[in-house]
This record gives sequence, structure tokens and C-alpha cells, in this order.
Amino acid sequence: MVLTIRYRMVVRKPRPGPLTPGDWAEAALAAIAEGGIAAVAVESVAADLGATKGSFYWHFKNRDALIQAALDMWEQSRTESVIEELDHEPGPAERLRKLLEAAFERSPADRAEIALLANPGHPAAIAGVRRVAQRRIAYIAEQLEKLGCDHGEAQDRAVVLYYIYAGYLQMAHVAPDVAGDDARQRHVRLILGTLVPGSLKDDRGGPATPAQRPGLRSGAGPGSLARRTHGISG
Repeated sequence: MVLTIRYRMVVRKPRPGPLTPGDWAEAALAAIAEGGIAAVAVESVAADLGATKGSFYWHFKNRDALIQAALDMWEQSRTESVIEELDHEPGPAERLRKLLEAAFERSPADRAEIALLANPGHPAAIAGVRRVAQRRIAYIAEQLEKLGCDHGEAQDRAVVLYYIYAGYLQMAHVAPDVAGDDARQRHVRLILGTLVPGSLKDDRGGPATPAQRPGLRSGAGPGSLARRTHGISG
């Protein structure tokens, strides 16, 4: 779920001016992107910043406090700021379409997101990943309710959408050649047409008919999809 966030590269040279807690948090987040939570060590982050351990303890009590600051930065930039940006879109269908398109296009390059979702590896990270997942799912469900889904259906669809996102993120990381750009765009349309009412438009700008929705041919709604899946697995 990414729209505009970028992580700066850290370099091993002194920086002009005093370091801020945000500089340390950003460097720790870059370390997470490289090697997960285990890569956040005070000595190595200080070296990346061209700083000393004494400078670190001026801002943070211990490593856990640094990890929490990095997680807070990740949560704000990758969830709250994204939601703020999406809320400028004119309607719920546009918000979810933009969110899904951006997630499929850009998230595979976000190694911190991949590392945290795959293996939080620290109590604070586990709590943060859970909190972010709940926040994202709640936002998606809220948009789906605005599109006419009842509360239970909106929640179910939102959870499934998040399942798809988390699975796609890992697949794009471990097997990036499975789907090219064209296939990825088709997959986005398939997901939108199946799970997000009103997100696809016909050539005249109106809602797509069932025959025009990928994966939603006449008589092939979610229940039919479930029956087909059950038939395959059974």
C-alpha cells in the first residue's frame, strides 16, 4: 500500500549539522529494508550516519526505542499519509482503485514493507504490523460500505483484499518474473471487478456490466467462485 513514500539511501560519511531522532529512525528503517529487524544494531546504524554511539544515546534510551521510532515512521508514511492522500480522491471506488493500482505497481520495491510483513521478528514490530493491518483493512472496509456493501460483507472483502496484497508482495519478491506489467494490470482489473463494486467503468463511463467485469461473468459471482474453488480442492 504505497503511493509516495521513498526511503533515502544512507551513506557512511558525516552529515552537516546535528542528527535528529528522525535521521536515526530513517536509518534504522533503511536497515530493516536491507536485513529485517535483526539488522538494526546501534553500531551499524551509527556508522551509516557517520555518527557515534554517544550521539545515539542523546536521542534514544536503547535499541528498542530506535526500533519503535522506525516502526512509527513506517506506520505514518506507509499507512496514515497514504490514507490522507487517498482521501483527496472524489469517491470510494476511485480511492480503492488508486490504492490497489499503486500497491501492485510500487510495493514490490519497498523492501522494508516486505521484511516487516514477512517476518516482524520483534514484539514491537509484531504489534505494529498488526496495528497497520487492522488500520488498512478498516479503511478498505469503510470505502466498501460507502459503495453499498453491508458491514459484514465489506469486512470480508477488505480482509480478502489484504490477503491478496500480502501474498502478492511476497510473490513479487521471491518470483518477480511470474507476472509482467501487462499481466499485473489484468490482475488488478480482475481484483477490482470481483471485490470492489463500481470500480470499473464501461466505455461510456457507466458501471461495467457483469459480462464486462473480469471474473464476474453472468452467474459467476463470489458464491460461484467459491463453488469452483471448492470443486478444485475437493
